[in-house]
Amino acid sequence: MSTPNPAPADTFTHRFIPAFGKRVHRLGLAASYGIDEAGVRAAFAAGLGYVFCPQGAKEGLTSPLRDALQRDRDRLVVATGPSLAFFGGSVRRCADKMRKKLATDYLDLFQLHWLGKTSAWTESTIAALLELKQSGQAHAIGVSIHDRPRAGRLAADSPLDALMIRYNAAHPGAERDIFPHCEKRRPVIVAYTATDWRKLLTRPSDYSGPVPTAGDCYRFCLSSPNVDLVLCGPASERELTENLQALERGPLSADEMTWMREFGRRVYGKGLVNQK
Repeated sequence: MSTPNPAPADTFTHRFIPAFGKRVHRLGLAASYGIDEAGVRAAFAAGLGYVFCPQGAKEGLTSPLRDALQRDRDRLVVATGPSLAFFGGSVRRCADKMRKKLATDYLDLFQLHWLGKTSAWTESTIAALLELKQSGQAHAIGVSIHDRPRAGRLAADSPLDALMIRYNAAHPGAERDIFPHCEKRRPVIVAYTATDWRKLLTRPSDYSGPVPTAGDCYRFCLSSPNVDLVLCGPASERELTENLQALERGPLSADEMTWMREFGRRVYGKGLVNQK
């Protein structure tokens, strides 16, 4: 009897994520910062597989994503969710709408966005999320959240499969408030705002050293063993290519990590130690 081929080993750029049942490129795509439809198609051609496609996504993302799903559904991971979700009905309606819009039988990750601000964690929304997962309409459920202590509690004890959190060199507080609580359940961690809204790409007035690139910021996030994926928001196909090339350099060295953390402290508040 033949032995099945083992799954490819994880690398810095690729990871198998059990919650999705797929091995994906660890650089995820968000299309809200200017990349056009041709650039989105180029991202899929380059091997990106995780796509953040919220309810309000424009046709420049949904059209090429729909086409890619028809060709290669088993490789792609679609993360989506409602713009507002305070009741279970909003959750269910959004899931139905997005499955139809993308012409797919299931969504890989369905998440409430900005928990505590534009969505609520209630019996109604929890029940709707669990219903989506149990019915197979969503393979995993999650939230995006800025409240780190609350995210830590959800990481430790909740039905959530994934957390989308702010994490970057200027705001590394997840290392204290969230990551230690992930050890038991090991939810998927998706980092976003890796460049701190481009602040980490801008030279402070009192600084003369090297300034990070976007690629350095993504490498910072992915150098943490707790981070599964990081979202990038390229403005063009050129920026996308630069980001992919940067990741080929692998995790940050010890010296690079020291430099990134110091730069992050300067960006956050002139050397403050306890960054938010």
